[in-house]
This record gives sequence, C-alpha cells and structure tokens, in this order.
Amino acid sequence: MTIKFLDLKNKNVIISGGSGFLGEQISQAFVEQGSNVFILDLNKPSLKHKIHYFKTDITKESHLKKILNIFKKKKIKIDILINSAVKDYVPGVENKKKQKNKLKLENFSEKIWKSDIDVGLKGSFLTTKIFGSYMVKYRNGIILNISSDLGIVAPNQEIYEGSDFIKPVSYSVVKHGIIGLTKYTASYWAKKNIRCNAIAPGGIFNNQDKKFISKISKIIPIGRMAKKDEYNDLVLFLCSKSSSYITGSVIVSDGGRTII
Repeated sequence: MTIKFLDLKNKNVIISGGSGFLGEQISQAFVEQGSNVFILDLNKPSLKHKIHYFKTDITKESHLKKILNIFKKKKIKIDILINSAVKDYVPGVENKKKQKNKLKLENFSEKIWKSDIDVGLKGSFLTTKIFGSYMVKYRNGIILNISSDLGIVAPNQEIYEGSDFIKPVSYSVVKHGIIGLTKYTASYWAKKNIRCNAIAPGGIFNNQDKKFISKISKIIPIGRMAKKDEYNDLVLFLCSKSSSYITGSVIVSDGGRTII
C-alpha cells in the first residue's frame, strides 16, 4: 500500500548493494512506493520488475562516473542515494574452522581487511562523492547510509561460542566509519539542501542456526531478531519530506540491544 505522506512516487533512487539481503528489501519498498529504483551491485538482483540494474564495482570510481554520465545524458535527476553495500560475515555461512581462524583479529590478513574496507567504506565514500556532487547541482537530495548496531557497540563474541564463527574487526570498523561519513556529509552539504542520515539496524532473522538465534535473542530487550522487512518504513521515512528537519542523525533500530 502506498503511504501518501511519504511522497516518493517517481523519485529516482540509487541503491548500492541493492542485490543484498537488506538491499533487496529496501529496493522492493521503494518500488512499492512508485519510485524509480536503480540498483548498483556486482550480483544481479532477484527483483525482476520495475528496477534498473547496473552491474557495478562501487570501489571503482571510473565505473560510477560512467553511470553518472548516463544520468546526465538522459537528464535524470538523482533524488535519493542509499549506501547499503557491505561485505558481511554471518553464522552458518562462514562456519568452517579455518575460516574462523582467518577472521580472528590476530590472524586477520591485510588482504581481507582491504577488501572489506573497500566495499563497505570506500564504496560509500565514492558513491557519496560522485552522486552527491550531482545532487548539489540541483540543490536537493537525500543520502541514507546503512550502518549497524555494531557501529554503535562492539560485537558480543560470546553469542558465537560453540560455533566456528567470529564477527571480524573489519565489519565494526566499516560500520563505525559509515557513521563518521554520515555526519561529515550532513554538515558539509547542509546549505546545499542535501540531507544525510544513517540507520543502525540490528540483526535480521534469516533462518540462522537455532542456537545462535537463541543466544542473540537473549541480549535483545525485545527478545527477538528483526523481521526482514522491518526496517522498510524507517528507510522510507528518512528518505521523504516527512523527515525534512532531520540530518546528520543515526537512528538506531535494534530492539534495544545497544541500550544495555
């Protein structure tokens, strides 16, 4: 159902990492609002209708400039930029013992570090720089960055005990960095009528290991993980006129995990 007060119909929305688990939920939410969705990702999205897909390496400035040139030639205004690309590690996927050893801080390689930082932080910087600068020409635009509750607090590694998994240092650094980028951008372009905010979502239920779900639910005051579409309304709100006086903010939506 279209929520009229959001006024997102026909808005042009670029979503980096739009083929990811959370990215696709966000993409679908904008499609349902009648927005024009442009997904930037190396992987093709499962969404088939009413989206435009660019196979893109967001860590390459030249790739992003080519996409920008398409918008310029067709005189397409960019209304909203969502930065959701990240290299994530989740229990049940990276669950081999040798992988766990690689993810430990004392064994974490510079190669993996660079790759993770490039995708999660450098990519968001480049999309903000290139597409944000284009927004400035129109003196109007909204940028929303996807951080994490682990950009607010350190991961509780105890919830992974008994498994062959550990949350790596790079993920926390990226998500903390995203918050810094958000505040800098909001201040830098405020007088250009560009708003920039971030959300810090908690863990999303995705049929993870039952023991992990039980452990993480115990440290969340609400007592459960988020549903996969539970962040959609928050994202839409922050990208609409209804949040016109909000910029430089980080909205934490984690079931209360970071308050205890």
